[in-house]
Amino acid sequence: MKQSLQLRVSQHLALTPQLQQSIRLLQLSTLELHQEIEQILADNPMLERTDDPLDNAVRLLADGAVNVGNGTSPDGDIPAESPAQSADVESSFESGDSPNTEGSNTDGNADNSDWSFDDVARTSKSSSSDDDDARPQLEAHEVTLREHLLEQVSVTVRELRDRALLELIIDALDDNGYLEESLEEIHARLPEELEIEPEELSVALHMLQSFDPAGIGARDAAECLALQIRRMEGIAFVTRRMALNIVENHLTLFAQRDFNKLRKALDCDDEDLREAQAVIRQCNPHPGAAFASDASDYVVPDVIVKRTRNGWQVMLNHEVMPRLRVNAMYASILKQNKGEGSLGTQLQEAKWLIKNMRQRFDTILRVAQAIVERQRNFFSHGAVAMRPLVLREIADTLGLHESTISRVTTQKYMLTPHGMFELKYFFGSHVATEAGGEASSTAIRALIKQLIGAEDPKTPFSDSKIADMLAEQGIVVARRTVAKYREALKIPPVNLRKSL
Repeated sequence: MKQSLQLRVSQHLALTPQLQQSIRLLQLSTLELHQEIEQILADNPMLERTDDPLDNAVRLLADGAVNVGNGTSPDGDIPAESPAQSADVESSFESGDSPNTEGSNTDGNADNSDWSFDDVARTSKSSSSDDDDARPQLEAHEVTLREHLLEQVSVTVRELRDRALLELIIDALDDNGYLEESLEEIHARLPEELEIEPEELSVALHMLQSFDPAGIGARDAAECLALQIRRMEGIAFVTRRMALNIVENHLTLFAQRDFNKLRKALDCDDEDLREAQAVIRQCNPHPGAAFASDASDYVVPDVIVKRTRNGWQVMLNHEVMPRLRVNAMYASILKQNKGEGSLGTQLQEAKWLIKNMRQRFDTILRVAQAIVERQRNFFSHGAVAMRPLVLREIADTLGLHESTISRVTTQKYMLTPHGMFELKYFFGSHVATEAGGEASSTAIRALIKQLIGAEDPKTPFSDSKIADMLAEQGIVVARRTVAKYREALKIPPVNLRKSL
């Protein structure tokens, strides 16, 4: 075959580096965004944060002059604007100034006014209070379960051998305070030269079970509850004996709320069973969980919705918006060198990042405003008034792609008078009604929760009954749909909701 050269014309879509960065920033959560910004700041000296904790420190300008972060000279006078400072032009973030996410925004030859991203106008700072100059308070040390138990060992046990056995059993406890290993397994892994008898471990375990909190050192839930019931005060002998009988011999029936079989097994009436149930409910099945050191995860909203005289207003949360600008000193050096060297590329990347950051928050604000506009009934009346909404509807309204709306609504949160919600919460499938309309699945779940919350605990509603009650309100759903929504709400079935 003879070789030859051929020229062909074809079209293909190529994502510019700026557009790739814009898409990446759009899909990041607030925490991931700040981590990304910190990494970029460490790699690019042309960028700096105006909300830097060290922003009020004394800095040196490119010409060697002293620049105080609060905008005054060391003598207290406002310094004249220097060439280096003139390059640091800040622009406030306005929701209507930015192009859409889908638009092309790859032009890097922007003027200096686009070099900064500062959404919050500068305000005069009030004089610091006495608390600002005080020393920071250190967080108190959280006592672990092991430390709590060892402290009791140190004041109750004198013999070193007994202390060692107690520490051995304490180390075998899990986070809930249960003994994971049996005494036989613990004894089997002990060196024979110690000559420890199984009875010694049993005595040590009984001593541990007398410590605080009650129920510690139990080997199962029945033993944990029994240990707590035996230590309760002010309980009638008959009630205590019946409660112990339930947790030691009929705990499965009690957990299943099969009160008919319990009454037959215990040969008692409803009043006696109700009193024993009240005693068992005072117990804690996880006595060691109170000493867990798991830190709570807090969600910071990206947008805030408030009611005003003109209706519902949507605003960005300025606390989570990093304020960036081009470093004035490096910009002056680059200007003197006429853009030569690697600083020119880093300047271009800094300008791209600032534009993409502005574009990210502008898109989030626009999407949030569109959601609030379509879900006004939710903000006025709650989840039962939620209307069906899909991503396509918001995308068509804003002229954006559906994938862009999906990125914006993922891991972005809205603070409302009804609580904190992810933006995806406001989107849901629809269920047909008898009148030919549509009801949101979110609204149906809220109705199910409302119906179950108002039911009689002695005769709770079954899934079929709830489906019939929804049908009376014009919402046609099957029993299995009700069961699916109930499970999504983490509501137990009818037999586990029944009480005496």
